[in-house]
Amino acid sequence: MNLAARVNAAKGERGIPPEEIASAAPTTPMRALAPEADFSAPAPWLPVPNSGQRPLNEPAVNWMPEPASQASASDHRLSNRAQVTNVVVETHDALAHIKEDAIEQLFERMGARLNDPNLDENALQNLVNVELNAIIEGGRLPLTARERQRLINEVRDDVLGLGPLEALIADKSVTEIMVNGPHKVYVERSGKLTLTQVKFSDEPHLRRIIERIVTRVGRRIDESSPLVDARLEDGSRVNAIIPPLAVSGSTLTIRKFSKDALSVPDLINFKTLTPAMAEFLEACVQARLNMIVSGGTGTGKTTLLNVLSGFIPSHERIVSIEDAVELQLQQDHVVRLESRPANVEGRGEVTIRDLVKNSLRMRPDRIIVGEVRGAEALDMLQAMNTGHDGSLSTVHANTARDALARLETLVLMAGMDLPLRAIREQVASAVDVIVQISRLRDGTRRITSISEVIGMEGQTLTMQDIFEFDFGAGVSPDGVFLGITKPTGVRPHFSQKMADLGIKLSPNTFGGPELWTSR
Repeated sequence: MNLAARVNAAKGERGIPPEEIASAAPTTPMRALAPEADFSAPAPWLPVPNSGQRPLNEPAVNWMPEPASQASASDHRLSNRAQVTNVVVETHDALAHIKEDAIEQLFERMGARLNDPNLDENALQNLVNVELNAIIEGGRLPLTARERQRLINEVRDDVLGLGPLEALIADKSVTEIMVNGPHKVYVERSGKLTLTQVKFSDEPHLRRIIERIVTRVGRRIDESSPLVDARLEDGSRVNAIIPPLAVSGSTLTIRKFSKDALSVPDLINFKTLTPAMAEFLEACVQARLNMIVSGGTGTGKTTLLNVLSGFIPSHERIVSIEDAVELQLQQDHVVRLESRPANVEGRGEVTIRDLVKNSLRMRPDRIIVGEVRGAEALDMLQAMNTGHDGSLSTVHANTARDALARLETLVLMAGMDLPLRAIREQVASAVDVIVQISRLRDGTRRITSISEVIGMEGQTLTMQDIFEFDFGAGVSPDGVFLGITKPTGVRPHFSQKMADLGIKLSPNTFGGPELWTSR
């Protein structure tokens, strides 16, 4: 059956007169893809309300349970509504087939031109639009102008973009997208996870989107290499894992980053930090203290690292090292390095540790490692101890104390037979400040402590908190933590170094003279 026949079949095979369908239709627009659907209705990626009365996979056509007293009076109307629902579902299936056929014909017509390196993005999109219009004209499809444009947009998204995920990428309120197989897509908004109505046609459809993402950055994903880290053009971080490792179907996770890097005022508005903390952190960066941002997954470590890097003077040479480039450094003199996985033959791998070693020969004023997660921790600490002051990095840990223990563990992964005391002395002399950031139960991200690493006492690393979060303030009725991060009244040992460099802090930065102590 050709495309035109499918559309006609979808519109008329039920044999229901148009006027009967109109009289039986609900008063609000149907949120399903039908030829006569109201495209101003809420977008299909909005969360699906589920009170436990309607299954998630039931078509959403203004479904509402009737009170028992009205059930008898509405039997006929519900029967008609069920007929309309069937028409909508069948129409949706027919239009899905139309879309699949259009995509297949487009691949046949364009062939290798879809991957032509000589065509830029705009030229390729224009070419796809021309071919799609030709396909629709040739099929003599009975589509309205609005339906035609929507079909072109969806096919173009599938062929050149991220398919069903394009709408989520454009949604500024979405901070993370989690695809658990082709039929379950979750998003994070304001720190909370929500199931959406977005779905892929099938597993091959999802795999095509994943392969398009990874090939754009020179990566590959297949059964021999079933997991990969990549990035989108806007800098968003991507992780993909496919069967046989992903048992429930291919899994895709996209950590979105704002096109405009967040600034200190933004973090203050989000209550991530206070003005006093921002002033203190800026002074730490300007004083060339070595700083580690510690936190769990999704707590905002990279965002905070971006903000801290903004305090680096513009005349300094910065070398950034990452698995996948995410940092949005605003300075002019920046060298960005990115690790590389092994090729099909298992050769050509360039690790973070290789890049850290190489960066020492590049005359850096500052070294920024996006995340320390392996043996590169030893090289990073050595760099901090050999004249590259003011370096920044992140590490996964739940507390500042745990961050020190994790650094010890990562150094041991380097395979060097070093005594534990030697490792701790290296950490104590290299790291000056640990900034702990956490995602609280209310979904907010807060800096919960800023700690100074003092040194060694016997076999133990010693540290003291300069700022700490006040959990004792309680929780508001709507579940939001009321506490803020406050100074502990402790003046850090390096405050004299700041004074020698002419860096001045507000008198009450550490809580005022009445709270000052020295340990």
